[in-house]
Amino acid sequence: MFHVKVSPITKIISLSGFLALGFLLVILSCALFRNYYPLFDILIFLIAPLPNLLSRKSDSFGSNGSTDFMSESNNSNHDFAHFMTGLFVSSGILMPMIFQHCQIITPESCAMSVLGGSIIYASIVVFTRFFNSSWDQEDDALFG
Repeated sequence: MFHVKVSPITKIISLSGFLALGFLLVILSCALFRNYYPLFDILIFLIAPLPNLLSRKSDSFGSNGSTDFMSESNNSNHDFAHFMTGLFVSSGILMPMIFQHCQIITPESCAMSVLGGSIIYASIVVFTRFFNSSWDQEDDALFG
């Protein structure tokens, strides 16, 4: 397999394009069918990564020689953060489907909203993974 080195700017620009595509799909699902309930989907998918992010930040603040009790507490915090993230992602996917089932939005609007929201969430997750791991490794490779 070939390993192609892609610059960080190219990654950021492509991820921004995918994020814009997700927003475009959700906004079009609202504007084309004159029903703005799918905008709630954007809010849910923007909130979805926050529990994991907050759990990771609180773990970095309290990492000074933890005991077994503290590590169990951190595991339960991480488990709860994963649960809340799963709850938000499930809600973001299922809410347009419930709206469509109740005939509040059309099936096309539901499909566009679910696809756009999923792209938004995936873009946010890839952004955070990119900035947490590879950014530091590339700086070390350049300056080390």
